[in-house]
Amino acid sequence: MQRRERTRHLIELGGLVQKAGLVDLADDDRATIYGALLELASKARGDRAGDVLALWKRRGKRAFDADAEGSEAQ
Repeated sequence: MQRRERTRHLIELGGLVQKAGLVDLADDDRATIYGALLELASKARGDRAGDVLALWKRRGKRAFDADAEGSEAQ
């Protein structure tokens, strides 16, 4: 059961990479996407980690809310 949950979790994370547009921006180049994610992780470990994470969280919540509103309108 744990393996199935982990697989689902990883698929959802991959969906977020797609939804954010990284796959198209990077022309589906995994090295580029991985490099971008490493850069994000580096920023999240930096001196202003709390501010960076809070900003990302707000942006993500707004994007999810906008998607939900768009889905309801259809």
